[in-house]
Amino acid sequence: MTNENTQTLLLGDVEITRVVEARAPFAAARDLVPDSGTDVWKENGDWLAPDHWQPDADLAVLALQTWVLRSGGRTVLVDTGVGNGRERPGSPLFHRRQGTFMADLEAAGVRPEEVDVVVNTHLHADHVGWNTLDAGGEWVPAFPNAQYLIPAADDAYFGPRGGYGGGVREVDRLVYEDSVAPVHRTGQAILWEGSHRIDGHLTLEAAPGHTPGSSVLRLASGTDRAVFVGDMLHSPVQVLRPSCNSCFCMDAAQAADTRRRTLGRAAELGELVVPAHFGGTGAFEVREEKGRFVIGAWASGI
Repeated sequence: MTNENTQTLLLGDVEITRVVEARAPFAAARDLVPDSGTDVWKENGDWLAPDHWQPDADLAVLALQTWVLRSGGRTVLVDTGVGNGRERPGSPLFHRRQGTFMADLEAAGVRPEEVDVVVNTHLHADHVGWNTLDAGGEWVPAFPNAQYLIPAADDAYFGPRGGYGGGVREVDRLVYEDSVAPVHRTGQAILWEGSHRIDGHLTLEAAPGHTPGSSVLRLASGTDRAVFVGDMLHSPVQVLRPSCNSCFCMDAAQAADTRRRTLGRAAELGELVVPAHFGGTGAFEVREEKGRFVIGAWASGI
């Protein structure tokens, strides 16, 4: 199924559908990836533009999106975007947003009550928003029959036990209270650490650095492999220069190490790499050549 906001790919027995909530210029390129310098953008501008970079304005282009996996007869959502009607001061793209995501999800054949599992790779605002809906002034789970798989380390840090991210940003408390706490109250939240097997094809693994509990989802079906890397990558330039973190990475050294190891494994095993926010084609193959990572073929269909 393919339209403006949804595209689909089959890997082995797992169907992957990309549902895009928004796609737009997000930030100045070197504000998003501060250590990237100017040369890597300009040297690769012929393919970074226009889907990943607007060179005239020097803006990185990102997408907000959810990955729908149909695996073993179950429906799994990977990350749930920003959501509508959220108080997100300081984030104009997120603040009190109104979009068509739920309608687009249903157009892709996904009814909320039929979702079995929701994966939050980490607990930033743009990965948990559609966990919940506003039901007359009360936030309630958007997917009433789903288990919500939440990294325990992020729940501890961003939740009340950690002072909502140490109290550094008010938005962390707002995000937790409207998008995470409601699924705890209904008993739908499952906290995991280390690794968590969803089914015979899908396994979550800890991949800290971007946040304390950041994770990846690995897919293996037949001879096909993929790894959903969340916010480990915001831009293709981080594949070319894996030491470069985004401005949102909390532990710079750990994030860079996790990125290098994940890309190395993907190159070795032939895993399709699926980032959370690439503005153009949503997934790619990675190769290692002369000690450097390069992007191989882009995925067809998503």
